Amino acid sequence: MYQTKIKVRYAETDQMGVVYHGNYAQYLEIGRLEWLSALGISYKEMEANDVMLPVVSLSLNYKNPAYYDDVLTVSTTLLKQPTASIEFAYEIHNSSGELLTTASTKLVFVNMKSNFPMRCPQYILDKLQI
Repeated sequence: MYQTKIKVRYAETDQMGVVYHGNYAQYLEIGRLEWLSALGISYKEMEANDVMLPVVSLSLNYKNPAYYDDVLTVSTTLLKQPTASIEFAYEIHNSSGELLTTASTKLVFVNMKSNFPMRCPQYILDKLQI
């Protein structure tokens, strides 16, 4: 599990100061990117190696609202060893530790030249063995 802190910006909320539901997908992406970065992997590096990782499935369960100026903790967990896809589970908590959202995503490794699914690159698998 990897944890990322995100401070809710005013632009991410509605007139009542509640985070708009569509912004949670961005919070998950931040958590995922930070998880990869902690392993020494970047999307830029993957794309330079002709690998894309589009999201093919996204599930969100809202438990409690997040508000403007909250500091959120996004916990990102790899669910299983990647093959041609990679799956994550997430929990988002506020600074009081209250569970706000649970989520999951599935992404598929795609070769940018052929535009077809591919197996997870070995250099990523190697970093997951640490």
